[in-house]
This record gives sequence, C-alpha cells and structure tokens, in this order.
Amino acid sequence: MARKNLLTSITGAETSKADAVARHDYALRGASRSMMLSIDEMAENAKKMLAGESIVELDVAVLDQSFIADRIEDDDEDYVHLREAIREHGQSTPILVRPHPQIKGRYMIVFGHRRARVARELGFPVRAVVKNLEDIAHIVAQGQENTARANLSFIEKALFAKKLLDMGQRKETIKSALTIDDTLMSRMLSIAETVPPPVIEAIGAARTVGRDRWEELKKQVKQPQKAEAAISIVKSEEFRSKDAIDRFNYLLAQLKALGRNPRKPARGRIEAASWAPEDKTVAASYRNTGDSFNLSLKSKNAGEFGRYISSNLDTLYRAFRETKINSESGD
Repeated sequence: MARKNLLTSITGAETSKADAVARHDYALRGASRSMMLSIDEMAENAKKMLAGESIVELDVAVLDQSFIADRIEDDDEDYVHLREAIREHGQSTPILVRPHPQIKGRYMIVFGHRRARVARELGFPVRAVVKNLEDIAHIVAQGQENTARANLSFIEKALFAKKLLDMGQRKETIKSALTIDDTLMSRMLSIAETVPPPVIEAIGAARTVGRDRWEELKKQVKQPQKAEAAISIVKSEEFRSKDAIDRFNYLLAQLKALGRNPRKPARGRIEAASWAPEDKTVAASYRNTGDSFNLSLKSKNAGEFGRYISSNLDTLYRAFRETKINSESGD
C-alpha cells in the first residue's frame, strides 16, 4: 500500500452519499456539532499528514514514548519479523513524531514505536516525519494508524479506550481514534473495567481472542468470588506453564468449572442461630450460607474455648464423619 494511503481510515476517504447525509444529520445535534466538526477537520488534516512531508533522520536518544500506551506486550513473533526485515532492507516506512510539548529538543512518538525500538536495538537513526500536533490529533492519529495496520488485539484496543477515558478524553475522540461505534466502545470499556488488571496482564495481548470470548470471561469475573479465583489461577504454575495462546482458554475453563458444583445451595437459604452454656461464660453465634459457615464466640471464655475447638478439629471432624456414615447406613 502506498504511504499516502496509510491513514485512509482516519480520513474517512470516499464516503457514500448516504453516509454523508447521516454524518451531516448527526453533526447538527446540539452540543455534538462542534466536536464532530473538529474530528472531521482532524481527519481531513490527517489525510495530508505524511503526504509530501520531508523525511528526516533522528537519533533515537531524543525520542520519547507516546503519552498514551496502546500495547500490552511487544516481544512477539511479528516484532521479530519486523526487526529482521529492517535489518536486511532498512526502514522503508517513516514513523510520525511531534515536538515534545514540555521538553525542548526532544520528540514524542505518535506512531511507529516498534520501528523506533528496532532502530535503537540495531544502532540506526530512525527515519521520521515531524509534525506539530495537539494532544487530540495525536490520539486520533495513533489510534487510527494501529487500527489500520491491525496491530492491536481486541483487549489492547479496549485498554487504550479506557486509558483515554480515564485521561478525560471525550467519547467522540475515542470512537474516532479506534474507528468504533457507541455499542462497541461500551462493550470494550465494560470488559476493561470488569476484568481485574492482574488477569489481563497475565493473559497478555491474546491476539487470537476476540470480543465474544472476552465477553464470556467478563461474565464469569462479574462475581467477586470468581474474580478472586481468576487472580489466583493466573498466578498458578499450571497457568504460567501454558503457551500464550492457551492461557485464556485454560482460565475460562477453570472459572466455568467452579460454577458446576451441584451441591451449591439455593440463594436466600441462610441459617443463623446462637448458643450459650448454662454458666453463661461463653456465647456462640453462627451463620450458615451453604458456601461458608461462620462461628463467632464472645464473653469471658471465648478465647480459651476457641483455642480448644481449633486444636481438636481433627477429632471433631472424625466424629462428624462417623456420625454421617452411620446415619447414611441406617445404623
């Protein structure tokens, strides 16, 4: 693909008459008008972002990362292929940078982080186009470039959307950056906000896992107990021993298995009672939900009696088992 067409998805290239009418109607809706016009203007400017621009060579030492990260991991097979291609043929496609907004003499990468990393590793200067961009135009260009190249996985896009929202960016900017609609953005944000961060980090980019599978995982970890279980599972040796492509499936299977307990009591059946001996030196209360049994001891001898119970749990459990066996056998 020719370089001048790299940002076609940002510009919205040629739109049909129906699309143009729909956009016009949307743009006339009250407060959304100014935002839509600004995004359209950015898209039109982005169309010319690299076309006809001078390409310069920059020392990678003067480059800084984008202020918004869009990747979970980078040490994948695609990166290795990119590095070897650049080593053999040189850097054919320039990166895009902007003058650093706070540090004179430095540049912030808009897109092309991996090409800059390769140049750093190989000891080459990086070929770049330098553009003066504001933060929102930076975000749109970075998101659209990665979307156009299909470099980001679903979860990386979801995390990118969440980071932008947390930074205070408008949803219209996020949708434009990722080329998504309201429904998909809502689902992305829901997944990124529901699945615990340690779980996402352990799973990684998961490039073969799409929206539907992440929706399955989200439904599982909506339950606090399963969210805690998921965090424990991703720390296990069994999980870590899996290949990256198998980790997601293993975690999801383990969480689903937790919900197949046939003895799980019906919701709402909670048993609670209290007990005290005649001398009133200790008072006990318990609460049984089926999944848990909580015993609380109070009063004068509570600590001593509690230690006695805990030190005789083996004996008490054997007595319980014998009683249960005799009861089931009809003796």
